[in-house]
Amino acid sequence: MLAVENLEVVYEDVILVLKGVSLQAPEGSIVALLGPNGAGKTTVLRAITGLLDVHRGRITKGRVTLNGTELNSMSAPQIVSAGVGQVMEGRRIFREFTVEENLRAGGHTASRQQIAEGLERSYQMFPVLAERRKQVAGYLSGGEQQMLAIGRALMAQPSYLLLDEPSLGVAPKIVQQLRDLIVQINEAGTSVLLVEQNAAMALSIATHGYVLETGRIVMDKPAAQLREDDDVKEFYLGLHGNERGSLRDVKQYRRRKRWLS
Repeated sequence: MLAVENLEVVYEDVILVLKGVSLQAPEGSIVALLGPNGAGKTTVLRAITGLLDVHRGRITKGRVTLNGTELNSMSAPQIVSAGVGQVMEGRRIFREFTVEENLRAGGHTASRQQIAEGLERSYQMFPVLAERRKQVAGYLSGGEQQMLAIGRALMAQPSYLLLDEPSLGVAPKIVQQLRDLIVQINEAGTSVLLVEQNAAMALSIATHGYVLETGRIVMDKPAAQLREDDDVKEFYLGLHGNERGSLRDVKQYRRRKRWLS
């Protein structure tokens, strides 16, 4: 179990971004974390993987645990060694390195044998990376770079993989491929915490989902129930034409609509 308990995070000792966030990602699950821009989704991932310091943020309350072991006091490399990997928004590959050099960088805490096994797994999972292993990564397409970023994170053989907006900026055809890859990764034994604005894609594969708004969890349900929730349909799935605001705005809009009718 990866658990976030009553978490508060402040940036630059002034800006309170997370306000008592709690969520759980059980072993073997795909958990979706949804929400609009600025809700705090990426901050949740940074808090889990120990990257808040880089962005002048810190945890002021609550804790993050993996199988009961507290991660708050660990460094980012120690958290990776404990079994948590992350693919950050925007991919963040080493553009000047080759594909294989990028993958090897992901296995910096692994033995030579583990690196060799990781490379073999990555090339089996992503055949296009095998074809381009000696190519400079900066020349890959956006979808290929995302595959490389995922492959690099998997080199450390994490038990939990955190994905931050994997579908951002890639073609619809590639989004479907990424969806299938996330399912494949999960079926191979890696639990997934998926941050996505593409709610339809995320909820189609998740077992459970959370909706985060302005630093607070406002919905917490099995993914199947979220898919059928009228407010989620209206705001996140775009099924009723309302594309802006928040879940609170949607509820107010619908109340006004009923009153006027």
